[in-house]
Amino acid sequence: MSQPATHAPAPFAAHGSLALAAVDIDAYNAELRDGDGFIGDRASNGAFRAILEDWRERLRKVSDDPLGSVRSDEISKKKLDKVLVEGDPEAAGVVHGAIEDFAKALATVTSRFLRMKEWKGTERIVVGGGLRASRVGELAIGRASVMLKAEGHAIDLLPINHHPDEAGLLGTIHLAPSWIFAGYDGVLAVDIGGSNIRAGVIALASKKGNLSSASVHASELWRHSDDKPKRAEAVERLVTMLEALMKRASKDGVQLAPFIGVGCPGVIEADGSISRGGQNLPGNWESSRFNLPEMLCEAIPKIGDHHTHVVMHNDAVVQGLSEVPAMGDVEHWGVLTIGTGLGNARFTSRPAESSV
Repeated sequence: MSQPATHAPAPFAAHGSLALAAVDIDAYNAELRDGDGFIGDRASNGAFRAILEDWRERLRKVSDDPLGSVRSDEISKKKLDKVLVEGDPEAAGVVHGAIEDFAKALATVTSRFLRMKEWKGTERIVVGGGLRASRVGELAIGRASVMLKAEGHAIDLLPINHHPDEAGLLGTIHLAPSWIFAGYDGVLAVDIGGSNIRAGVIALASKKGNLSSASVHASELWRHSDDKPKRAEAVERLVTMLEALMKRASKDGVQLAPFIGVGCPGVIEADGSISRGGQNLPGNWESSRFNLPEMLCEAIPKIGDHHTHVVMHNDAVVQGLSEVPAMGDVEHWGVLTIGTGLGNARFTSRPAESSV
């Protein structure tokens, strides 16, 4: 997706809005292609696993596989990290080879984004997604950053500051103007992915709407890809998770703002529908008869004494928004999320005095 941002954010941003309180969103969910398909697929979690398997297959032709018989897509990130630190040198060498090849792919894909008109002038890119939550991912990001600089790109490519599981929740608070949080301790957040649905309570730093020190107070995770639910079942489970978190917040003395922020894959339209990009979600989320924000408001009509307000945006956008407090020194920045595909978004920071 690529559209010019509007000049002023509304009191409440529409779903998928390009103008938020702290940033303008210059582009998101860009689907770059060439003759071989989507370019972003070369820097996905699946791509890394395929590269690792390729290295192992080449070794199997002449010797034993130093990583054993476990399939490449079933080796945990924790196991790969351990191999790097204390494993057999040859096994570590296989992992290093996969990191190097993946870093090359990530650098190449990133350079393609930087050639887009909407990404011109980007000063910093943070990388999130599941692979970032490992030393393997951090090394791949660092190596890709070095490659980009060696090619003449004056840009920092950095691991996202928060753990990706928390970043996908924390970013949702930037979907609303900060004044809505005044007088409250926390807010509900939802991060929907192709494999998992995570919901949480975000604790605010104070009751004055200070968002810079927000943290995840509590969260629940459901790996829906294991259960393969129907769409209605997935929504029902999400509502149950949110209701449980509301009870937890009440028990802990956390007064919730009447707001739920949601990050979800795909292009999010102003009415809360998903026009494309929801193919990995349980059921058909792109149907014109399906609207998750409306369903959440119907299921949870009030939080405390006030009517519930839900704002939904693309999940990569939301993960990127978790970095807003750390981007005060740059004007143009972006996010890439390494997951089922390669999520992406480019931001322009608003002057501090215009942020509410």
